[in-house]
Amino acid sequence: MSRILLRRVAGGALLFLALWLTPAVAVAGFFAAAFVTAAVPVLVVVGLLGGALPGGLLGRAAFALFGLDRRPALRASAFLTAGLTAAVAVLAAVTVLDPLPTTTAAPAPPGVRFWDLPTGSRIAYVHAPATGKARATPVIFLHGGPGTPGEGVPTGGRELAADGFDVYSYDQLGAGRSTRLRDITGYTVARQVADLEAIRRTLGADRIILVGQSWGGSLTAQYLAAHGEHVAKAVFTSPGALWGRQYPGAKAGEPWHRLSPAHKARLDRLNSTPRIIAASLLLRINPGAAHALVGDREVDHWMHEVALQGKDSTSCEGAPPTMAHDNPQGFYSNQMTVKDFEKLPDPRPRLRTLRVPSLIMRGECDFIKPAVTAEYQHTLAGSELVTVKGAGHSISGEQPRRYTALLRAFLLDQSLPTGTG
Repeated sequence: MSRILLRRVAGGALLFLALWLTPAVAVAGFFAAAFVTAAVPVLVVVGLLGGALPGGLLGRAAFALFGLDRRPALRASAFLTAGLTAAVAVLAAVTVLDPLPTTTAAPAPPGVRFWDLPTGSRIAYVHAPATGKARATPVIFLHGGPGTPGEGVPTGGRELAADGFDVYSYDQLGAGRSTRLRDITGYTVARQVADLEAIRRTLGADRIILVGQSWGGSLTAQYLAAHGEHVAKAVFTSPGALWGRQYPGAKAGEPWHRLSPAHKARLDRLNSTPRIIAASLLLRINPGAAHALVGDREVDHWMHEVALQGKDSTSCEGAPPTMAHDNPQGFYSNQMTVKDFEKLPDPRPRLRTLRVPSLIMRGECDFIKPAVTAEYQHTLAGSELVTVKGAGHSISGEQPRRYTALLRAFLLDQSLPTGTG
């Protein structure tokens, strides 16, 4: 092989390496900078400069091997190659920096009120006041997620109000119409427990009744472990993991296994959005950088779209579609609270010492593994586990009459109705 051919082969290899290495180093520089700063402009500049430097040096070396630095007639080609290399890095940056769709916040529906708690949280809530002879112990519903609030008074709430209970349901920190934190590392289980304790004090109740759905069941258990003396009764409906370390990630159950092809395709597109991928990676390095890059309104809207794809995948097969609402999701509350939950110590030794009457409901089609639900019955002394036929993860949505009947019977100290499985 002649020397000229060898130079051209080497030059071609260097050009290929420059084209490949420029965006790779740009991306690496972007995320490496996130270890020391959350400032998005700095991340972008470091990424672009980091990519341009090796690309420029390798490109110049390639041009020298081709002899382009001594042949003015071919310099245009050299500049074109360099321009294409830079364009790749710039395109990657523009793609990541292109904002996601957002939803304009709608006025709060009638009946939504706010608590300004001493914890610093401004919490949105709804209240169904007791009618008739009032009871001293209020009922508080805890929604799932974390970060996926309901809307309005939950199923069974008005019936309980008619039974004399003051009924409350609130949007947890970082979800719905409640406070979004500037420092997202503040989304912890301890903060959620502190907010709930502050709510109890605000209501002036010595003891409360908790009804926790999904993650709300996990939160109920955490509150019990911290303030069990202030809980009169507890209801766990399709509860999530009792201990986060035991069932991290999707180990407790996978809710996406019954998606239609159209919903699966839409979910894949949502998950492959470059801006979301960048935010998810930054969360592992520097949560502040993730929040600075992609704000709450963007990721909360994205999370809402994801929820829409999966809202009917947790039901029994053949169940009618569920109704969606527009109370905002809370992405960062979800991500950071789950991360914190999976680091907490085992609450079961403390829970085993309590004597709080507890009802556990499980839908027969629930995607949560039976062993996860059974852990509550094994841990909470005197608790009762009921399997509800014809229901998946949302028992209140799929079997509202059975759900309400069980709830009322348990809270009114009556025998649980039959026909629930």
